[in-house]
Amino acid sequence: MPAIRTHLISLTALALALPVAAAAETDEPAAPGSKFDMSYWKITLPMDDNGDKKPDEIPVSAMKKYVHPDYFYLNEEGGLVFTAPNKAITTANSTNTRSELRQMLRGKNTRIGTHDGGNNFAILARKDSDKFGSIGGKMEATLKVDHVALNAADASTKAAYSVVVGQIHAVKYKSTKSGFGYGNEPIKIYFKKFPGHEYGSVFFNYERNLAKEDPNRNDISVPIYGNNWDGTEDPGEKGIKLGEEFSYTINVHKNTMHVVFNNERLGKVGYAISLARGVDKLDNPYGYGGDSLYFKAGVYNQCSTKTGGGNWYAGCAGTGDWEVDKANGDYAQATFSRLVVGPSTEPEKE
Repeated sequence: MPAIRTHLISLTALALALPVAAAAETDEPAAPGSKFDMSYWKITLPMDDNGDKKPDEIPVSAMKKYVHPDYFYLNEEGGLVFTAPNKAITTANSTNTRSELRQMLRGKNTRIGTHDGGNNFAILARKDSDKFGSIGGKMEATLKVDHVALNAADASTKAAYSVVVGQIHAVKYKSTKSGFGYGNEPIKIYFKKFPGHEYGSVFFNYERNLAKEDPNRNDISVPIYGNNWDGTEDPGEKGIKLGEEFSYTINVHKNTMHVVFNNERLGKVGYAISLARGVDKLDNPYGYGGDSLYFKAGVYNQCSTKTGGGNWYAGCAGTGDWEVDKANGDYAQATFSRLVVGPSTEPEKE
């Protein structure tokens, strides 16, 4: 196996899970909470069963027993399956559907607000970091991407044929005068595969922590296995196939985000990025040092049905009828065999 390639970068130039076992053979899939610890997660789903014109959310208190037979369930091998069609209801600030967990450090204690410090984490450099649910944190996942959307009207759109399977998100503040609270993402982990290609690519994006209207608020894309989100060629054996397992660890320790990927065939790749300072001269000079942060995991389908090109609007096909869209390949799906959240740890030394 190749040795780990660890990179300390500025980008200027560039809790515990329960063991997974087979689900019982029943007519209905087993609840993910019967095999995975859901004590600190809620989920957003691509549906609106309660008719409030918002994606349905399942709170922490219901997560142990909750299952949806199409979007959130255990398969026969005990894997945790997340599915999101291209066309379904989306959150207010997105045109992309999701079946995605949101970390809730408060657990069932709803006296702490979702956006309060006690329900989120901060880096050590933040002056009031001791008032947060934790200083830093760690998420570990092992998964395989089963499917990405097949039908995009504009294949040149960077997000076409891709899915986000893990991220750190920042809370959006009512006031951003402090230079923070824009609701950006210091990391989004992607899998992308073009139709007809044998292999796809795994990469992550770092978003400069700037206001939405700032022209420098761009995603910096870092290739891990295969290409970054600009690549259009088949990465070949340097990439990852659909159904091929890989893992990632995001360990925010003190002020640094340590990211490590592993694949049995391709080995380990690691990066370390300071979240207390900008990654280049165009970034927020203090990085994400004044933000409230939380982990997300699952499937955030990047194949938007909105047209317009650019980075995001690929005009992907979808009818809104799940059975039709599933048959046409207009959805994203991933299966997790491991998902762990907990406190940060001292990073391993080479």
